[in-house]
Amino acid sequence: MIFLTRKAEFSAAHFYWVEDWTEEKNHRIFGKCANRNGHGHNYTIEVTVAGEVDPVTGFVVDLKQLKDILEREVISVYDHRHLNLEVPEFRSSLPTTENIAIAIWKRLEDKIPNAKLHRIRVYEMPDLFADFYGEQG
Repeated sequence: MIFLTRKAEFSAAHFYWVEDWTEEKNHRIFGKCANRNGHGHNYTIEVTVAGEVDPVTGFVVDLKQLKDILEREVISVYDHRHLNLEVPEFRSSLPTTENIAIAIWKRLEDKIPNAKLHRIRVYEMPDLFADFYGEQG
């Protein structure tokens, strides 16, 4: 078994706000992230897959195919979007770093041929990231 990781980047805006809370509570809990106009980040994601090396190609997965899947399933959906307003999964959950990692997993699960999704890592900033290893993690 070998692990292969591919990086990708996207830029997006988001805010944190719980409708059932008062404005005061939202600002107390989320600080400046509670600005309803949002703020942006340049996110970096790492997608790690696990599998056996094909003895003919030497690959765990075709890298072009993996890049195309990431582009179709994640980057084209998230890049230059306001996550709260434009991405369906964040209409009902806050687009935190943790929830973005989970959402990306769900978008990619069972879509990468000949490999098993092992980890999603989402960097919101260089010193802040979340890892998700699936529900069984």
